Amino acid sequence: MNTKVGKILAVDDNEDILFALKLLLKQHMELITTVNDPAQIPKLLSEENYDVILLDMNFTKDAISGQEGFDWLAKILELDPDAVVCFITAYGDSEKAVKSIKAGATDFILKPWQNEKLLATISSSVKLRKSRMEAKGLKSRQQEISAVYDQPFHEFIGHSVEMQKVFSMVIKVAATDANVLILGENGTGKELVARALHRNSSRKDEVFISVDLGSIAETLFESELFGHEKGAFTDANKMKQGRFEIAHGGTLFLDEIGNLSLPMQTKLLTVIERREVTRVGSNKPIPMDVRLICATNTGIHDMVSDNKFRQDLLYRINTVEIHLPPLRERTGDIPLLFEHFLKIYSKKYKKNIKGISSGAIKTLNQYPWPGNVRELQHAIERAIIMSEGNQLEDDDFLLSAPGRKVGEIELDTYNLEDIEKSIINKVLKQHNGNITQAATDLGLTRTSLYRRMEKYGL
Repeated sequence: MNTKVGKILAVDDNEDILFALKLLLKQHMELITTVNDPAQIPKLLSEENYDVILLDMNFTKDAISGQEGFDWLAKILELDPDAVVCFITAYGDSEKAVKSIKAGATDFILKPWQNEKLLATISSSVKLRKSRMEAKGLKSRQQEISAVYDQPFHEFIGHSVEMQKVFSMVIKVAATDANVLILGENGTGKELVARALHRNSSRKDEVFISVDLGSIAETLFESELFGHEKGAFTDANKMKQGRFEIAHGGTLFLDEIGNLSLPMQTKLLTVIERREVTRVGSNKPIPMDVRLICATNTGIHDMVSDNKFRQDLLYRINTVEIHLPPLRERTGDIPLLFEHFLKIYSKKYKKNIKGISSGAIKTLNQYPWPGNVRELQHAIERAIIMSEGNQLEDDDFLLSAPGRKVGEIELDTYNLEDIEKSIINKVLKQHNGNITQAATDLGLTRTSLYRRMEKYGL
């Protein structure tokens, strides 16, 4: 202990003991306070944040039972539940040691002590106190952030009937531990739904871990999700916990699960069924307790039909399915989304923009938004950056104009239904009427494509 770290409170009715402690600890500790009357403890704790409290077990009430020490331990922990208390007594035995730890003490020191052992005990106790306070501070910050930013559907905007159905589903499912599969195109807000499920669950005070399976190389899949032991493979210089372990007690969100190869699907299924993981390089299974939420933008049911996704894995991950509608199917939410992003980016870029022209809002409503809400968000941000007035105009948005070609199709209209019908017709012809392939290219499920074909008489 070369650096003076830690604030110590020593409570003992023996002045010689207190003197010896102060003489030894003042060389190593930032502060050492000694007191012979335990009745002063509440006042001292209100005035100073002590890292370690050294507490005598026997004062004036009796000589050897230690009960008075246990009574003061209970009082200290009532005043500060994170307090680190080490009992110190001349009448120690194994029974009292076990009882003191069960009562909430951190350690048990016998008189007379060995200086090196006493310093080692106090040093480890100081570190324990620091870690407790850091964890408490982190949890407090997380709770405050949640109170401000994590309302049930923060940044999850929509008054449309389609979105109200999604909100209702989230509220119903969140309170359970059921596995959820979120289906929707890119940019529709699948991770926002996952976070809303977590925030409204009994696990809301635990961790939420998000994993983009599409970004993990297959060779690193097991290491990333299940962890590895030191030396398990080249470059495994230290033990690493996998995402399942880290998410223990909380929620694990596996995004783009449709990208997994069949061998990786098999390994994931085994972990989900057994509710335990085994690190790479180890034979020891580790129990896990996670709420699993998955998402994909692929036609995962069609993938099962095409033997590209395991049906038994799908059964495991989709106890409940939540379908997110694309923005083109809820254009009534565009004005609400616009107002939301306008507030954010006007403040960020210090622009005094009050609204949007009628022509520009018409353009936003008629554009098909292949990138969904994410594309709308970026379009509004770019428009605010480029705008020179206090109102966003049509030419502030870099969107597709009439006459733009999509493949061989000439689009000379803003009519959304005409555009959609033309594109569906072209893609169907390209795939010789193969519904599965056409739906995949269009980013739709087979059911959604059938519904549109019936609508347009295709």
